[in-house]
Amino acid sequence: MNYYKEALKIINKLASHKPKLLLHSCCAPCSSGCIELLQTYFDTDIYFFNPNIDSLEEYNKRLNEQKRFVQKKSYNIEVIEDAYQPWLFIEISKGLENLPEGSSRCFKCYRLRMEATAKKAKELGYDYFTTTLSVSPHKNADWINKIGFELEELYGVKFLPSDFKKNNGYLRSIEASKQHNLYRQNYCGCMFSKSESN
Repeated sequence: MNYYKEALKIINKLASHKPKLLLHSCCAPCSSGCIELLQTYFDTDIYFFNPNIDSLEEYNKRLNEQKRFVQKKSYNIEVIEDAYQPWLFIEISKGLENLPEGSSRCFKCYRLRMEATAKKAKELGYDYFTTTLSVSPHKNADWINKIGFELEELYGVKFLPSDFKKNNGYLRSIEASKQHNLYRQNYCGCMFSKSESN
């Protein structure tokens, strides 16, 4: 399925008012192109929930960079931050520590973060939720969208399908990172991805 085209179909059907959308963000660079696209059609806020990040120092670095980017661009976007909870990622990774990047451990990590986003979207009354994860060429968009639709059924908040890497979305994130001098990490976030990037 072409998730980028599916998202455009939804966007084109929207009424004149902007629905509220909660965007899960893993970092400022990945969110940059997504926000540019979404803010035209949605009243967008960011949810920063990433228990997979390997240290509190790295977590805060990415969170602060996310806030700086939104402020620098003068976006009318609230960055809703959650506490750093690495034990949640450690728990879902048990028995999967030796698997490579892109394995079922990553699927569980996507779900962990996306489910928290769906719950938060429901709690705060958002119309839609989605995630920046699909902007990366290293992430499995089929998995991300499968999880999103399952969570839509579970929590009753519409999921905006996404494959944000399409239509030069990934390249746009690289350009925006350079343009705004964003901190761009060389690993997804967890200790496993960090060891593979070295």
